[in-house]
Amino acid sequence: MDAEPDEITVLLRRLRQGEEGAADKLWRLVYEELRRIARAYMRKEAPGRTLQTIALVHEAWLRMADQTRVDWQDRTHFYAVVAQMMRRMLVDHARARLADKRGAGATKVSLEWVEIEPTPQKFEETLAVDEVLSRLSEFDQQQARIAERRYFVGMTVDETAMALGLASRTVDREWALASAWLRAELSRKGAA
Repeated sequence: MDAEPDEITVLLRRLRQGEEGAADKLWRLVYEELRRIARAYMRKEAPGRTLQTIALVHEAWLRMADQTRVDWQDRTHFYAVVAQMMRRMLVDHARARLADKRGAGATKVSLEWVEIEPTPQKFEETLAVDEVLSRLSEFDQQQARIAERRYFVGMTVDETAMALGLASRTVDREWALASAWLRAELSRKGAA
């Protein structure tokens, strides 16, 4: 995150107002951070994937361009929306890939993901984690946002705290609770 937060926030407001050139300036400022987020997501994907990091970044950017009516609050809000959008894109991609398969068996998920290992994971695991993460967000949105950034984006506790505007101790505590709940849900689901 090389650019000053204020500069990105100002450009987001200018973009919403329709200022010409604001999108290009914003793209240059956020491109490397978008690539970092996409790389973190892609580390979780299975080898031989057809979706590439750069394609994920560009597709997310194109989808963001369609979000001209969004009232961007600041840089943190922008990156949170982009991260969620990338997550949705990967889940949609995994669903499409699984729909092409015949005879897919029961989902088996390794719980090593809690350690944020950069090992490749299967499409089924992405879908299983997405499903339980969606259920978590129904009753604790803060824990779900923390888990999303820790698992899908690969952010550290401190990076997550900064992105969400929380204290690192809060993120650490909420992450412990969320990861325990997610483990239990995945186990109960038979995916562990």
